[in-house]
Amino acid sequence: MLPSISDAGLVRHAGRSSYTQLLEAGGRIHELKRSVLHAKTAVVDGVWSTVGSTNIDQRSFVHNYALNVIVIGDTFGAEMASAFQEDLRNSKEVTLSQWQRRPLMERAQEWLAELLKY
Repeated sequence: MLPSISDAGLVRHAGRSSYTQLLEAGGRIHELKRSVLHAKTAVVDGVWSTVGSTNIDQRSFVHNYALNVIVIGDTFGAEMASAFQEDLRNSKEVTLSQWQRRPLMERAQEWLAELLKY
């Protein structure tokens, strides 16, 4: 799940530059409607959860002072899964066929952002 709105346009386009590869590999992408999404969350096997601001990229690891917390427990895992389901209801899935029909201007912005992201 990713934001459909960003407070940084370049970042949004850089992130979206990977959509084709993800969708072609069978990944599913949902964009949260009308919201900036900063939290990075994951739940594994309903027990291991992480919440925070760390991006899984070189810039975050080297330059940003981001932090995540890890919680072990099924109660918290269930709360996280419930929150995700709520977000999923407020999101729109991006399909490969829809993505392939996006405007040329969006494709150009993604290409330029991809060049600048490192």
